[in-house]
Amino acid sequence: MAVTAQLVKELRDKTGAGMMDCKKALVETDGDIDQAIEVLKEKGLAKAEKKAGRIAAEGLVRVALSDDQKEAAVVEVNSETDFVAKNPEFIEFVENLAELALKAPSEDMDAFMAMPYGEEGTVNDALIAKIAKIGEKLSIRRIGKASGEVMSSYIHGGGTIGVVIAAEGADNDDNKTALKNVAMQVAAMNPQYVSRDEISEEELAHIRKITLESALNDPFSLPKPILNGLLDKAAAGIWGKEDTDILAEKKADKGFNFNYLPNFLSEEAKSKLTNLAIAAKMEITENKIFNGLVDGRVSKQLKETCLLDQTYVRAEDGKQTVAQYLQSVDKDLKLTKVIRFEVGEGIEKKEENFAEEVAAQMAK
Repeated sequence: MAVTAQLVKELRDKTGAGMMDCKKALVETDGDIDQAIEVLKEKGLAKAEKKAGRIAAEGLVRVALSDDQKEAAVVEVNSETDFVAKNPEFIEFVENLAELALKAPSEDMDAFMAMPYGEEGTVNDALIAKIAKIGEKLSIRRIGKASGEVMSSYIHGGGTIGVVIAAEGADNDDNKTALKNVAMQVAAMNPQYVSRDEISEEELAHIRKITLESALNDPFSLPKPILNGLLDKAAAGIWGKEDTDILAEKKADKGFNFNYLPNFLSEEAKSKLTNLAIAAKMEITENKIFNGLVDGRVSKQLKETCLLDQTYVRAEDGKQTVAQYLQSVDKDLKLTKVIRFEVGEGIEKKEENFAEEVAAQMAK
């Protein structure tokens, strides 16, 4: 069968592959367009495998909302470069995937990749075709789904961060605006939890343990009575003469601010003081003042990592928490799910030397 320009165009429109690739596939299959599509998929798969070792840490996040605004889906698709992330075809692909994710029964990625995607076959087939056409490693990394009585979403930086907020409450403009404001806060502040209720006793105990150990390893941050006791022990034969003399000198200076004492001591002296604090762990942890310090630091940490405890970034008094802000809008408004996707988070990016890359290309 003759391979005509019209047949090549038809195959190209269906697969998005290059013109010469389409022509070769048609010649190989004697003009059978269905077999040619399979050949291109196989070649696309081979290309995808060659790219598997590359790092795809750029890309886009997109959010889709159902017509009734009661369901939302968010998807992250990664590429190797931000140039591809700005490609209109790539953007359309990610947006289509977000819409498709609305129909997904769950957040299971294997099931999502097996879902039908138009005439191209499955989502996985469509991904392979895009890799073959665009020429970069692409990865559909994750999807998230949420539903609620009232919802809002926010896309930051053109698609670097996507947030979905679901809540119980009246579906009105005031509540939607409040959720949009909270979504912007989530994008900016990246809380780990919605509320303290999400933190298990085991996690809380671990946070306290880390905070306690951190305090012991930074003796100059300990309560003054404990620090003074450690300094006296250090000066009683553990430190060398120079550091002991410095301590005596600063103690005699009534105007000296002891917060600056570490600047005058040797690294060896500071290390020995830390060892003293760690050795006295049992004694120090029984001190009520020390436990109050640890509890205060844990509470401060939770205020930073729990969304509802965070200070609302637009609070006029600079003190209002997110929980208080939501209550001021509608006392019955209650967050039920928060999703935050940031492109490439947790992916170790490869450091590229552009000059070396260009030189290598020229050498070829």
